[in-house]
Amino acid sequence: MSLVTTEREAFRAALPGGGRLLGLDLGTKTIGTALCDAGWSYASPALLVRRAKFAADKAALVALSGAQHVAGWVLGLPINLDGSEGPRAQSTRAFARNCVDLGYPILLWDERWSTQAVTRVLIEQDASRARRAELVDKMAAAHILQGAIDALMAMP
Repeated sequence: MSLVTTEREAFRAALPGGGRLLGLDLGTKTIGTALCDAGWSYASPALLVRRAKFAADKAALVALSGAQHVAGWVLGLPINLDGSEGPRAQSTRAFARNCVDLGYPILLWDERWSTQAVTRVLIEQDASRARRAELVDKMAAAHILQGAIDALMAMP
């Protein structure tokens, strides 16, 4: 089903049987990815995709989705602290629209604070700056996906 939404009810209705979800943190240089189990219990960091041309990025995500039997995607939507949407949010929405032809339901999920939360954890773990740069995007994708699946599971 082709769907791009911010409404968790509509997204869940598009996936009545659950299934694995792919979480995405879209950066300008990389795309952090995360996967959850089919029962929507936990999210784990997956691959870091180095951004190239859109067609190559899309192909990499399709390959990952197919290999992992993904049923839907959750994209982090970078909303400003005041609730407004800026250029990065518009870019994320455009990315989602350009992927709708793949047939995956896509949930746009508020990602405010995800990168900061993950960075704080990595600093507390005394990760080097280089190690943080390597991990932050895919950990942010897991943080985004975990928030979404927690909300989806809390629905009646």
